[in-house]
Amino acid sequence: MNFENERAPLIPAIPAAAVAPGSRQYGTTYNRNSFLREMTSSSMVNNVADESGRKLRQYIAGLAASGGALAVGTFLGWTSPANFPLVQKQEYGFPISMEEFSWIESITNLGAAVMCLLIGILMKMIGRKWAMLTMVLPLLLGWLLIIFAKNVAMLLVGRFFLGMGGGAFCIAVPAYTAEIAQSSIRGMLGTFFQLLVTVGILFVYGVGAAVNVQMLSIICGVIPVAFGLIFLCMPESPHHFIGKGRDVDASKSLRWLRGISYDSRAEIEALKAENARIREENITFVQSFKQRATIRALAISLGLMFFQQLSGLYAVIFYTPTIFANANIGSDNTTISIIVGIIQVDATLLATFMVDKTGRRILLIISDFFMAISTILLAVYFQLMEKDATLLKNLEWLPTLAVCLFITMFSIGYGPIPWLMVGELFANNAKAYVSPLVGVFTWTLAFLITKIFPYLPDALGIAGVFWLFSGLSLVGTVFVFFIVPETKGIALEDIQRMLSDEKVQRFSGHSNLAMEDDD
Repeated sequence: MNFENERAPLIPAIPAAAVAPGSRQYGTTYNRNSFLREMTSSSMVNNVADESGRKLRQYIAGLAASGGALAVGTFLGWTSPANFPLVQKQEYGFPISMEEFSWIESITNLGAAVMCLLIGILMKMIGRKWAMLTMVLPLLLGWLLIIFAKNVAMLLVGRFFLGMGGGAFCIAVPAYTAEIAQSSIRGMLGTFFQLLVTVGILFVYGVGAAVNVQMLSIICGVIPVAFGLIFLCMPESPHHFIGKGRDVDASKSLRWLRGISYDSRAEIEALKAENARIREENITFVQSFKQRATIRALAISLGLMFFQQLSGLYAVIFYTPTIFANANIGSDNTTISIIVGIIQVDATLLATFMVDKTGRRILLIISDFFMAISTILLAVYFQLMEKDATLLKNLEWLPTLAVCLFITMFSIGYGPIPWLMVGELFANNAKAYVSPLVGVFTWTLAFLITKIFPYLPDALGIAGVFWLFSGLSLVGTVFVFFIVPETKGIALEDIQRMLSDEKVQRFSGHSNLAMEDDD
């Protein structure tokens, strides 16, 4: 078992733009946009009687886009059932050492980091939809190289291509879902990606127990093709159409998403006003870092990614077989993988329904705090085991409970929410520069952790490793409490005003703009 097998990756999105706080133009734009949002809300309420029907297509489009996450989950989970057959049984007919397989596992992180630098440009050129459809090609090529691999080099290149496709989806899918969704369901659509990742991981664990590695790879290779065929029928983001001056296409996209009776004129005007302001404030890479909102968003995003990757999930997963064996649950890796996968799916599904009700911030705080409690329990357990194992008699259930609690808490908060918030925090005029930096940082950090972690127990001891991660989780809890804002129910453009220390208003209810002061 290893961290990469279980780690559910990450989700960015592309929000609206920031403005220069305190200027007369800023205040004028704010009033106009507020008026247009009210018009949009009234239009939605007056023209569409069935609210659930109006949102149904947004859910469909969000799930279709998140089909790319299912493909990501399959290649993240693939290494777990493939490890023993390829390394020990040499199922592919050529030897693979443990060191070589560790590179096969981790090289996907490098592929993802590389594509994070490119996908923002691609989305701007050809749109969110076609950028995602283009990623079917590296995913398909990656699986073909793995299916017909004749040596380790083919496996490495194949996994690198899979990482490229996965890294792109982590940027593009939340960008798309954030732009098609109403504020009241934006959080739920944003967590679909993480949910489908965990479903993909569990799917591979289950199928991998029944078939050989080559057949498993063939089945996994079908998934990105199926995604492409389904997503081809979905609309492009209206934000992209407005940016290209295609108002009629944007209106068609909104009517598909909101319902055939939806009057899109007010929302189109609001998007055009926002786009005009973005064009006026077109900035360079250096200028983007002079915006207060961008600096704060980057600090928050990098902090969330840092504490996500250093939450201790890799350590928990790595020692789960030992803990389960001591509790007489079993030491079979397949059984353990499936148990962990089920917990991840269930907890992430719970987060999907909670994120727009409870908010992002409170879930992050609860998640990090209880992950700290879980790793403290594991640190105490292994410390007592090193001193006197007899002290642990009749306490075998305690570390098992700690493992299950940790995985649940990670999946509820720090699994799905950091990338959801990254998507909400960055402005349109800075996102092409800054969002890729967060992606590169995260995937590079994941790569370093997977390579460095095996050496930590020798340096710190098993108990010391868990003490380290518990301390980091507690620091992460403090970070969220004091630094991370709540973005629940706030329009994307208003999030930029909030980051610029402007007073904003929050959406409540569904599509009605019952506004309340953020204060």
